[in-house]
Amino acid sequence: MITLEQVKKNEEVQELIEGAQRQMNAIGYTEHSFRHISIVSNRAGKILEALGYPKERIELVKIAGYLHDIGNCVNRVDHAHTGAVLAYQILKDMGMNTKDRTEIMMAIGNHDEQTGTAVNDISAALILADKSDAHRDRVVNTNMSTFDKHDKVNYAVTNSEFKIDSKTRVATLDLTIDTEICPVLDYFEIFMDRTMMSKYAAKYLNIWFELIINGTKLL
Repeated sequence: MITLEQVKKNEEVQELIEGAQRQMNAIGYTEHSFRHISIVSNRAGKILEALGYPKERIELVKIAGYLHDIGNCVNRVDHAHTGAVLAYQILKDMGMNTKDRTEIMMAIGNHDEQTGTAVNDISAALILADKSDAHRDRVVNTNMSTFDKHDKVNYAVTNSEFKIDSKTRVATLDLTIDTEICPVLDYFEIFMDRTMMSKYAAKYLNIWFELIINGTKLL
């Protein structure tokens, strides 16, 4: 079985990740590089682990999480679809069996809120992990006077914790937002689609998704 560690060492994967971030920097977009994909990979794995999934599925979702944004190296638009095809071919070249790489392709191809939805357990965990990574560390732009809405909202998030309780089957995203930088309402203006996508992804896994902002349960 192909492992996450093998994927991490793949030179093609490394260059696609680095290239994707160069493109994000060029268009002034938030960080989508090693920090983000490592968090998503680890978090997605913990979700399936907490829910008692087999270690093989956990390894697949970790790989999907690590590869999910390589499509940004092609273009931000439709990055989920191009990334899915890129990942499929890379994993094929690495020797992953057809069934597993197809599952990963499906997950990556459905992780963007504009065109995707949870279609298997891997995609559901990937969506929850990806959409929960809101934090000021993702803001590449250092000039606050030129922040767009995404920069402003992410920069306002000073603390972000994602927890899943295997007993109650509740996944919780607990955010601390500096309201002097960004009102809580602005978070929903930007992230409402992502929040609802997370809710439906949790439903696919037969768990509940809740959102807490500054100590108040909002979902």
